[in-house]
Amino acid sequence: MHLIIPYAASHAISGPEVWAGLQLPNLQALLGQMQRQQELQDPETPTLHLPHECLHAQALGWPAKATALPWAAWHQAQQGQHSPAPQAWMTPCHWQIGMDQVVMADPAHLHLSDQESQQLLQAMQPYFQEDGLQVTWHSALQWHAQGEMLADLPTASLDRVIGQNVKDWMPDHPAAQPLQRLQSEMQMLLYQHPVNDARDARRQIAVNAFWLHGAGTLPVSGPAAAQAGPHLPSPAPVHVPSRLRPGALHGHAPDWLQAWQQLDASAVADLLQHVKATGQGTLSLCSEHRAHTYTATPPAWHRRITRLFHKTSAAVALQALVSP
Repeated sequence: MHLIIPYAASHAISGPEVWAGLQLPNLQALLGQMQRQQELQDPETPTLHLPHECLHAQALGWPAKATALPWAAWHQAQQGQHSPAPQAWMTPCHWQIGMDQVVMADPAHLHLSDQESQQLLQAMQPYFQEDGLQVTWHSALQWHAQGEMLADLPTASLDRVIGQNVKDWMPDHPAAQPLQRLQSEMQMLLYQHPVNDARDARRQIAVNAFWLHGAGTLPVSGPAAAQAGPHLPSPAPVHVPSRLRPGALHGHAPDWLQAWQQLDASAVADLLQHVKATGQGTLSLCSEHRAHTYTATPPAWHRRITRLFHKTSAAVALQALVSP
């Protein structure tokens, strides 16, 4: 069992009052059963994917240091819809255009209804089809795209771009030229679309762009390929809860602290019981730019010595993820 916790610590949430208010008894007990084995850290220029995404890909057996993590294709395979075709997620969003930069707002803040999302997709479909993209609606903020244009397209994860300058994360790749043209066409199309006119009347921000992410083709070998089959179980179950994400993305400490309490009482407690029962288990604690991975120390005598000479507190372990 491998528990990967995104936003276990966040650069947007810090200060002595945060750590003082963080009481995580199950995480504390779990760290007492484990030793840190691996550290993953962003280079000077952050990668397109967050540390928890890289660790998840690694656990699935995907190629190391891959520039494309095909989450859309992987999700479809989990639903029994495996396809060798290049795929991606497409998220309708709002770009705030300023003098020097274009910043992406959190798509969740659009409060986009299913009906609005479907109407926008219907208007955009002819343009997508011209570029050979088959786009289907999954949810208000998640459309599924498929087409050869996505085969070699490195795309930044959505969370890398939220609140950031879009231009810093646009794919700098020959395969991205059709995408850039498509983005421009969609901005013009959506400018006076009836959905946005109605949203403006309600003082809601407009949908004026989309973000493509999770693009690529699912690997055909290794544990990830085994998981693509609907009847083959994962050789090493991986759990990646998203409970901490909203509070961290918006720097809202009370929500983040409450989410941690809930996570400690659920997924962390489950892993603790698994480690106690089997002597095996892996925990990865992640921030936006760093991840620390801990594994269970199997021999009982080794655990006793570890606890005697080196006892890691939960707060210290989490602060290490955001320390300079």
